[in-house]
Amino acid sequence: MEVLCTNGLKSVMLDLIPAFERTSGTKIVITWGSTNGLLKDLEGGAGGDLAILTAEAIDDLTGHGKVVAGSRVDLARSGIGVAVRKGAKRPDIGSPEALKRALLAAKSVAHSKTGMSGIYFPTVLVRLGIADVMKAKIVIPDPGTPIGEVVAKGDAEIGIQQISELLPVAGIEIVGPLPAALQKITTFSAGVLTAAKAPDVAAALVKFVAAESPRLLKQKGLEPA
Repeated sequence: MEVLCTNGLKSVMLDLIPAFERTSGTKIVITWGSTNGLLKDLEGGAGGDLAILTAEAIDDLTGHGKVVAGSRVDLARSGIGVAVRKGAKRPDIGSPEALKRALLAAKSVAHSKTGMSGIYFPTVLVRLGIADVMKAKIVIPDPGTPIGEVVAKGDAEIGIQQISELLPVAGIEIVGPLPAALQKITTFSAGVLTAAKAPDVAAALVKFVAAESPRLLKQKGLEPA
């Protein structure tokens, strides 16, 4: 069975898939990526049985007849976090003004190009009134490169990404989430694709993940949906 899954839920799925494969006797093949990147794959004709993306993306696919109506199941919620290299000074990001000072003081700030956090973060810079002055400091790696790895290597002083994507990366420390006034919470949801060759197995996997994932969410930087 083929699954297209956002990187935001990758750490949870990696823990759960082996158990599902053992109990179901089904081999799961997963394509990882950003929600926008996976949407482009689907638009380009990519096949699959199950999509685990943002709730908005699943709803959009449902509206276009690519996800079975009524099959959406919300699995987890994730906030955007701020990370620095392990051992580096942890800046104060407890308020919008504090975050603004930290960003202005940083030599470089990395965010993704196609991930939800990367698409959203530039709007934070606009709201803080520092979009123009930050342009020369922004580091955007190739799609698929974890922002945490960029920070761990020293290629950026501060990294911005979903907390669930930062946590698994060695060599960094998560300073904390964006201030509440600037935070954007993303809901990750599953939906059975209308082109699914194994829709029953896809639905069973969703049920399994929904039942087993709550015990993992907090340690993976996620919250219950």
